[in-house]
Amino acid sequence: MQRIFDDMLHKNVECYVDDFVVKSKKREDHLYHLRKVFERLRRYQLKMNPSKCAFGVTSEKFLGFIVRQPGIEIEQAKIDAILRMPEPRNIYELKSLQEKLAYLRRFISNLAGRCQLFSHLMKKDVQFEWDEAYDKAFPCLLNGSYPMTCMMKMSL
Repeated sequence: MQRIFDDMLHKNVECYVDDFVVKSKKREDHLYHLRKVFERLRRYQLKMNPSKCAFGVTSEKFLGFIVRQPGIEIEQAKIDAILRMPEPRNIYELKSLQEKLAYLRRFISNLAGRCQLFSHLMKKDVQFEWDEAYDKAFPCLLNGSYPMTCMMKMSL
């Protein structure tokens, strides 16, 4: 998909593996952009699944995010799931938490800095011992994630 839409990427098309979004600044330009995408799909003999298509919408779920005209936001259910996570009891639960936060990294300012204290527990040959410092830092890590409902501006 990246090669097929190379000249349109980050202008009117966003791709991820075999999913893509066609976007337009003006509603009247959208049909033109769709036509260009359809022509390209036809040229490469690619087909779309009609049940997975949505046309002319102002917002749509895409790869776990909600894409709207002014920007991208995270589904509230994903935010709530992270906020409800208990303190990790072992390295595997800590890795799981960090993976979830990494997925949302563009919405969390200074994520690397917030996770730095916890990275020590993931080092090889370090015993996983959750102490008072982690008790204090953990709520701050998750509370700092709460503004994820804010929009991230998406350039068209």
